[in-house]
Amino acid sequence: MGEELVYLDNAASSWPKPEPVVRAVERMVREVGANPGRSGHRLSVEAARAITEARCAMAGLLGASNPLRVVFTKNATEALNMAIRGLLRPGDRVVVSSMEHNSVMRPLMAERGRGVEVEVVRCSPEGRLDPDDVKRALKRRTRLVIHVHASNVSGCVTPAAEIGRIAREHGAFYCVDAAQSAGCLPIDVERMNVDLLAFTGHKSLYGPQGTGGLYVAEGVDAHLQPLMAGGTGSLSEREEQPAFMPDRYESGTPNTPGIAGLLEGVTFVASLGVDTIRRHETSLAALLMDALSEIPGVRVVGPTDRESRVAIVSIVVAGMDPGEIAYRLDEDHGVLCRPGLHCAPSAHATLATFPAGTLRFSIGYFNTEEHIHRAVSALKSIVAKGG
Repeated sequence: MGEELVYLDNAASSWPKPEPVVRAVERMVREVGANPGRSGHRLSVEAARAITEARCAMAGLLGASNPLRVVFTKNATEALNMAIRGLLRPGDRVVVSSMEHNSVMRPLMAERGRGVEVEVVRCSPEGRLDPDDVKRALKRRTRLVIHVHASNVSGCVTPAAEIGRIAREHGAFYCVDAAQSAGCLPIDVERMNVDLLAFTGHKSLYGPQGTGGLYVAEGVDAHLQPLMAGGTGSLSEREEQPAFMPDRYESGTPNTPGIAGLLEGVTFVASLGVDTIRRHETSLAALLMDALSEIPGVRVVGPTDRESRVAIVSIVVAGMDPGEIAYRLDEDHGVLCRPGLHCAPSAHATLATFPAGTLRFSIGYFNTEEHIHRAVSALKSIVAKGG
């Protein structure tokens, strides 16, 4: 990371990347470069092998027994659109939490304009989603329950396994937005009764931007319409889209360099262990929260129970604009974080931080205690001057 910058914006995109990730992307561009599944020569086969290995690695991390259930996309947003717009029909009903990112809320609002009923379950002022509230919201015609696994604003972790059980008992499909949890929280899609799970490669999986995917459980693809159709390299003698996984949902040339990098990112996470990563990040988040609580006028948003959150710490400072603080942190102290609404206005309304938003520090595996101390010292200086 170097001595100059303190990067605390890992919820937006993790940085730095493990060196094998960088090398894998470069190698795929420089030495392979071929189109996977579109030719039979050795370079095409090697490109296809990287994608297959990435699919297997990602399935292993998610607890999916069949790697073919992992569909690659360019990010979690595309994956969530595939899940929402591919599954819902006019007259359907969907239950969603009030802590969602716009990657969930905007597709849902578009579907509401087409006749889908959307019920928003209000979370607590800390951002907690009560499974009993979800259960009460389930009614006849509820086709989908969808929520974020870990909030990109409050860091609050949702009891996904319990909600998955409730959705299964009521015959609803269950979709999890794991953009902030895949790689830093244990996930077992089969044990958690997950039907659809969206992940992104460039955050806690330490892969490149432009990578992500959607896990689709056995049998769900019979109900999930593809958003696109086109070349897959398979069944080229037919003009109809292949019906088998994952080709049904993967049209066009994939981001092979990115997926090769994602493979190395997932391998990095698996080699360390998700539990090890979580312990490190949670320890630093606790250090940060304790220090922030001692600064006059600073309020930490979200749960006080540190085991109920990922390493995302959002704050408000009395009488000060988050954007101005972030600018001063960057310009004067080399501390990089993110102010504002974080593409989640519903979450901020729930947390009573709308419309100004918060100042968000998000910790990754490559952060250290020294980074936390520097960030806190810089913030103290800015708050003192602002007061």
